[in-house]
Amino acid sequence: MRKFQKKPVDGTQKAPDVCIIELGGTVGDIESMVFLESMRQLRYRVGSDNFCHVHVSLVPVVGAVGEPKSKPAQHSVKELRAAGLSPDIIVCRSSQPLPLSAVSKISQFCMVSSSNVVCVHDVTNIYKVPLLMLEQRVPSMVLNSLRINKIPVHTLPKWQEMAETVDKATTEVRIGIVGKYTGLADSYLSVTKALQHAAIECGVRLRVDWIESDKLKKKTEDEKARIILAQVHGILVPGGFGDRGIQGKLEAIQYAREKKIPFFGICLGMQVAVIETARNILSHKDANSTEFDDTTTHPVIINMPEISTTHLGGTMRLGVRDTQVQDEKSIAYRIYDKKVISERHRHRYEVNPEYIEQLEEAGLIFTGKGDNNKRMEIIELPTDTHPFFFGVQFHPEFLSRPGRPSPCFKGFMQAATQQQEKTELEPIKKTNGHEMEAEAEAETAKEGSTKSAAKKKKPRSPSKKQPTVDTSKKRPKRKSVSTKKNGSQEQRKKKA
Repeated sequence: MRKFQKKPVDGTQKAPDVCIIELGGTVGDIESMVFLESMRQLRYRVGSDNFCHVHVSLVPVVGAVGEPKSKPAQHSVKELRAAGLSPDIIVCRSSQPLPLSAVSKISQFCMVSSSNVVCVHDVTNIYKVPLLMLEQRVPSMVLNSLRINKIPVHTLPKWQEMAETVDKATTEVRIGIVGKYTGLADSYLSVTKALQHAAIECGVRLRVDWIESDKLKKKTEDEKARIILAQVHGILVPGGFGDRGIQGKLEAIQYAREKKIPFFGICLGMQVAVIETARNILSHKDANSTEFDDTTTHPVIINMPEISTTHLGGTMRLGVRDTQVQDEKSIAYRIYDKKVISERHRHRYEVNPEYIEQLEEAGLIFTGKGDNNKRMEIIELPTDTHPFFFGVQFHPEFLSRPGRPSPCFKGFMQAATQQQEKTELEPIKKTNGHEMEAEAEAETAKEGSTKSAAKKKKPRSPSKKQPTVDTSKKRPKRKSVSTKKNGSQEQRKKKA
């Protein structure tokens, strides 16, 4: 850690002023004991004036009256002090704002000034958390603890505007992420965060629909996944490794291409899009990647020559690399607005150069190339045939930030927003991408009508005769009877 804290991170040779170290886990667990000890030694070596310890603790609010309980915070600080560390700031995580009595209690029993006890309660969106901490002077606490003579900011107008945009967004845009790790959303956390950054920039509300790629196979009968695929406004296929779920991804990409749904493929998603083009347009039915089938007769995706095929650890093409945009009329140039772009890479397979000419004849355009135009980095379809069909070999989500979204994700979100507006104006049966949903509803209705017809046509037992009713005779009309207590006016005249 002492070596890392002096490593330049902004492209210059200057050491950073502050190094932030995050120590996860729970105080008291055996797994974190070694890391707590290393932090204790680091604090001793650099001195308390150069070390600010921020401790995050849960303060649950239980009971019908909503009483906050400070015992978890007290016990966690007790364990922390037993390990040789004493917090400078305590951040109390709770579902609602803490009263002053709870803050005073935590301050007294944890031996931390009440001014350094911060309450971070639930808010409407995560982008309000920095504003909440700014209101409680957290930057001033950190600077004072580190003896840094700097005046902290008091307002964050752009961040405030971004947080309000999230709350005000009403238009919902649905993005379907087709992958094989959808059971754990954190597997694609960088992708979902990049989508959120783009949604904020476009002023829309993001809804992510997770689609398990294995459930999109033709052999499976899971109609729910297909119905969800028909309802989304954009389809994203992220990166990954291994052949599991590839067939489902191929189905999703083919559906996006044929129904003109905005598509965005990242790393493996781009490679699968190339395979889909080779199979369904070039009619190379066995086209594949050597990662999945090294005996295929049409290896459109191959292992890079300089990458080892036996040693997998630390042998990928990593880091920031330049990509040259080939056409100023392409989607790539429109969203980046420059000829040379720099993005982070993480892959060991690439498009086979021997098939590039065939793929271009099939309509696929390679608008971005790297390593002196030897490697295919960006693919797309012409905008006159598809509104947004875009794939990249790099990982643009790694450089996406709040307020500064990735151009790729922003362009994809803009296309999905246009698709959402289009589907709102058109009926469901005529809307691109909803045929699967309409067909599924028609089949369900057909099955229901068949069952009801079968019940109506059920033969009756011949031994039991139903009695006949003669409806020709009319029933006599009933005389109207007055319900008034004194009778009608005519009856009174007769009595008189």
